[in-house]
Amino acid sequence: MRSIQGRLMLIVGLGATLFWLAAAGLTADRLSREVRTLFDDDLRATAERILPLAAQGAKPWRKDREVEEGEVERRDHDDDHDDDTRGDLRGRTIYRVTDSGGVVLASKGTAVLPPAPPKGFSDTETHRLYTASGAGLTITVAAPLTGRAALVQALMLRLVLPLAVLLPLSLLGIAWAVRRGLRPLRDLRAAVGLRGVQDLSPLAPAGAAELQPITQALNGLFTRLDAGFQAERAFASHAAHELRTPVAGAIAQLQRLRAELPGAAPRVDEIEATLKRLMRTSEKLMQLARAEGGRITGEASDMRTALRIVVQDATRAGGEVRLALPDAPVLSVTLPDALGILARNLIENALRHGAAGVPVDVALSADGVLRVVNAGPVLDVKTLARLGQRFEKGEDSQGMGLGLAIVSTIAERSGADLRFLSPPEGRPDGLEVRVTLPR
Repeated sequence: MRSIQGRLMLIVGLGATLFWLAAAGLTADRLSREVRTLFDDDLRATAERILPLAAQGAKPWRKDREVEEGEVERRDHDDDHDDDTRGDLRGRTIYRVTDSGGVVLASKGTAVLPPAPPKGFSDTETHRLYTASGAGLTITVAAPLTGRAALVQALMLRLVLPLAVLLPLSLLGIAWAVRRGLRPLRDLRAAVGLRGVQDLSPLAPAGAAELQPITQALNGLFTRLDAGFQAERAFASHAAHELRTPVAGAIAQLQRLRAELPGAAPRVDEIEATLKRLMRTSEKLMQLARAEGGRITGEASDMRTALRIVVQDATRAGGEVRLALPDAPVLSVTLPDALGILARNLIENALRHGAAGVPVDVALSADGVLRVVNAGPVLDVKTLARLGQRFEKGEDSQGMGLGLAIVSTIAERSGADLRFLSPPEGRPDGLEVRVTLPR
């Protein structure tokens, strides 16, 4: 797929190349015409100088033709000694003067001249001829065509050499200009590409007027997507909240039913366990909705406080958790309640899936790395890759598959780094969840 930048470079570069070539062709044609005119004018001027001299001294010329011929050549050469091009031309110019009867009065190199050339300009295979008449005499002047060709080639070489240098430079300039002109487009692409999945804030105005409609269209799309996501999160949060009250009431009724009907205790216990699982699911949905739509970061606070509260709650609920905290405060911009939700789900997941009788280790380092380690089977690479996805759980798991999804959402929105290691470093089995929180 060709890029817009490549297409612009190709179109503009090809257009510039064709323009340069066309200009060079037109210049060459014009130079060729000018050279032809220059040499023709020189032939005509030479004939016009020689013919009057020949007419004034026709009889003496017949008597002493060589002396008169030398005089004509000397005068002709003295008149144009300041013009190198024409002087070189006349150095190789040949002529022939005849009277009305065809008798040759003066000549130079007549072997190449036809016996009766037409009046005016004409060509042979090797020479350009000019024939004129006056005072009963006829003169034919000829110049070699090689002189014209040599001059045209020299002029064309002087034209092509600069073109061979300027054309690549112009192509490089076009490439630089196109890249610089498309810089606002690359900036817009980078601004969109660096956004996280939860960032639907409007884009800043583009640096080019042509990109303003695209920026406005993207901002409109972000607004519609954010409204849709907010509606989805609000629905999940409200639905989960509304489920808590009737579920709590149903559990209370089951407890009374167990007291009134002792024989139905096993069935009542099963129903109560199902309702409690439904309540936990609604609580997880509320946490997920809050993690996706609520504020995650704020002013820096000590992470140790939230971890102590979460571990105490897990211990009171019967879980075996060992907590290791540094002596100095560990500050993070993650809000304490968001950190509490993250840590609670990590600890609950570790207690649920860890080996029985082996406590869960929770450790926070001074550089803001939270580690939650539990014993258990070693997970393969494919299973580790699926952790953190919604409703992803093991085959024998009784959970909802939302705990690690909540952790992953909070980590992503707060800018934390989340990693899963199995087995943990220094242990033969189990799972380690490592979260590097933003400081």
